Amino acid sequence: MRKITCALLAACLLPALVAGCSGASSPQRSEENREAVSAVAQGKPLRASFTDSRVDGMKGIVENDRLQLFADDQTGAIAVRNKQSGEIWHSNPPERDSDSLAAGVNKELLSSQLKLDFYNSFGQIGSVNSYADSFAHKQIQAEAIQGGLRVVYTFGTAAKTAEDLPLMLSFERFESLSGKVDKAGRRALMTAYRKDEAKSVYVRNDDAVKSASQLKRTLKAFEDAGYTEEDLKKDMEELNFTQEKPEGRIFKVTVEYVLDADSLVVRVPASGIRYPANFPVNRISVLSFFGAGGANEEGTIFVPDGSGALIHFNNGKIRYPAYQQSVYGSDLTMERTETAGREQTVRLPVFGMIKDSDAFLGIIEDGAPVATLNADVSGRLNSYNYVYPSFNVVNKGQVTLNAKGKERTLPKFQESPVKTDFTIRYAFLSGKDASWQGMARYYQQYLEQHKGLPERKTGGHSEDTPFYLQLVGSISKRKHFVGIPYQAFEPLTTFQQAQSIVEQMQERGVGPIRVKYSGWFNGGLDHQVPDNVAVDRAVGGSKGLRKFAAYAQEKGVAFYPDVAMVMAHSGKGFNENEEAAVTLSGIPAKIYPLDLATQGRDRSRSPSYVVSPRLVGKYADGMLEDLKGYKTGGISLRDLADQLNSDYRIGGLIDRAESEEISVQALNRIRGENLKMMADGGNAYALPYLTDITNAPLASSGFKLEDEEVPFYPMVVRGYIDYTGEPYNLSAYTDYKQYMLKCLEYGAGVYFEWIYEPNYKIQDTEHSELFAVHYGQWIDQAAEIYREVNETLKNFRNERIVAHEKLEEGVYKTVYESGGYVVVNYNLSPVTVEGRTLAGESYMTGGERS
Repeated sequence: MRKITCALLAACLLPALVAGCSGASSPQRSEENREAVSAVAQGKPLRASFTDSRVDGMKGIVENDRLQLFADDQTGAIAVRNKQSGEIWHSNPPERDSDSLAAGVNKELLSSQLKLDFYNSFGQIGSVNSYADSFAHKQIQAEAIQGGLRVVYTFGTAAKTAEDLPLMLSFERFESLSGKVDKAGRRALMTAYRKDEAKSVYVRNDDAVKSASQLKRTLKAFEDAGYTEEDLKKDMEELNFTQEKPEGRIFKVTVEYVLDADSLVVRVPASGIRYPANFPVNRISVLSFFGAGGANEEGTIFVPDGSGALIHFNNGKIRYPAYQQSVYGSDLTMERTETAGREQTVRLPVFGMIKDSDAFLGIIEDGAPVATLNADVSGRLNSYNYVYPSFNVVNKGQVTLNAKGKERTLPKFQESPVKTDFTIRYAFLSGKDASWQGMARYYQQYLEQHKGLPERKTGGHSEDTPFYLQLVGSISKRKHFVGIPYQAFEPLTTFQQAQSIVEQMQERGVGPIRVKYSGWFNGGLDHQVPDNVAVDRAVGGSKGLRKFAAYAQEKGVAFYPDVAMVMAHSGKGFNENEEAAVTLSGIPAKIYPLDLATQGRDRSRSPSYVVSPRLVGKYADGMLEDLKGYKTGGISLRDLADQLNSDYRIGGLIDRAESEEISVQALNRIRGENLKMMADGGNAYALPYLTDITNAPLASSGFKLEDEEVPFYPMVVRGYIDYTGEPYNLSAYTDYKQYMLKCLEYGAGVYFEWIYEPNYKIQDTEHSELFAVHYGQWIDQAAEIYREVNETLKNFRNERIVAHEKLEEGVYKTVYESGGYVVVNYNLSPVTVEGRTLAGESYMTGGERS
């Protein structure tokens, strides 16, 4: 419980919080809430177009040649029947009433289609759900629309509840109130409050006021006694408690369900989300139990953690945290993590569930940048296995005020809600497609149809696989002259030295080589923002760049100069107050480097700044203009396809959905210059523009709840975009054989990051992460790994992966569209596969093209 002074200050400054700290309290939202208060009547019953005894109590609303949509217009529940298989997918588990594990709000949620988390003026989170706060008050309105159904939920009621009664009353206040009411009023007060002698207070008796008649009598007693809002504030101050008045806490959300071929499209329009100014909605969870599997069912949940992962139904892992990951990773303006982690990023906004010979794939079509994916197994909160998305509407930060020498921390809300609808497509799969592999194939086709992938790579059978090589040009290093410290550029790989490394690799039979060259302009690896380009003299200057670009073109080497646009890694020439994205606390967003020894943030070193998204287009234009004359043919994007951040600047809010649009516009500009694009990460919105992805997700995070890691991401992009994982020499791999097998299983290229100079040149710099990068110690092994990987993968050049199977623990089979396959054995001991002995840490090929 907060200090009384803080509670009083928050109560007294509530109007200021609403108008100033909370951008969520817009006039539009206030007006919409007044409308919501009046629109609480139950909708007229829907007319049934057809019925089915298997969905008792539901009405057939609409159907097409593949699906039927049913609805219960009283509860808001829906169901979809797959005509091909006969499987029925329910929004809420049909047998939920018999769940002996779920209780309280967890029981309510099983019957809910929506859950809203909201803030009060103290920044505390509360929640409402469509079962307890809409259905219970008969405040669900349903109507048929073209191709489907619209349901409007009104949450809460304007009627006063026990929460309107003060939580505590002092002896003096209680006696004062008792003296102002009649005998019936005094009896009501004595029943509604219990005397606590130890604390010298009367405490509200919540069990007593559960009775509607007792509540009515008690509310009348307070009204007769003239108890006011000001009296409540005084009581909170005196007795050191906080309490929100629930009056007017009414929310309204519209959901549309439409059948589209083989899919159910669920849309929550932004215009249909209405809330009180004083209670901004933080998050909306949609269809949390759609298709949920029971404790006696067999099935699997698919989550897009990194490369992809599976969670088997009823795996018993309830001691471990439930699965939860933000799509496209963290928003660095909201980042609070002070330690390092190996968590993989969700690059694709998808999720799914498999039950026997049926499955669904969820595709987040709108709202992915503010989406979080959630999943859990039976046995923790209820008896079901489930997966669902939730969406952030309004975020919260904190602001610290000084009053009379005392600091007060108050919540500060996002200026306005996120400007996007939330749309999820549930695609239903059956038969042989009811698998995670079937989901990957479906999503690949979906992206292809919606121009979410580049054109297919054609031909190329028996062409060599690309070798990816990142070279670091120069870094900043503290040096001394006659005892005086100064910052200078330490050249690690000049353009001339880069040519030498490439030539040595080609002499070893490695190629085609794709060179990502970082640390080449505006001050080395931690370069200034690229609003203009000045090639560093330390690595050869403009002349050296032109010469290397011409050499690369002549020798068939793809050249990608590396540029960071979303992060400013150097504060030089960067006005952090004007150009950095601003956090909700009103300060520039900055991230300190990680200390590899402590795995924490090192605040003694120079931070990087999150660039305001409004400047990304300007930086792209400046960089492109200055890069034209060098004829590089390509560009490497360090962060544009990897990170999405907001800017909470007052009067200039850019939410994460808008940031995605800005990034896509920048990618379009680059494509307009006919530059090949290599990028780190490879978030879904960037895929149509890319030719190559480095640091692509080739592993999952390995969360304890997960049971298997799968190559969903590679199955989606292979054949359209070339990709590789992290550089072998900077990875966690201690055995090159394991790395090589991963490349073969996932169809990925080999990748190294090098410098020409010795490793000791990195000492006493801020780049301790470059701990083993001297090319001389790796070049022969790199050539050996490449030759072996290439010997196999060139047979499947530009082919899609059409199947992937776990044959036994540590043994996997990857099948390509020509029919050729690769089987890898990660185990140290041999195994027998298809009548052949496969040695430990080895592989074999077969099929038509092997």
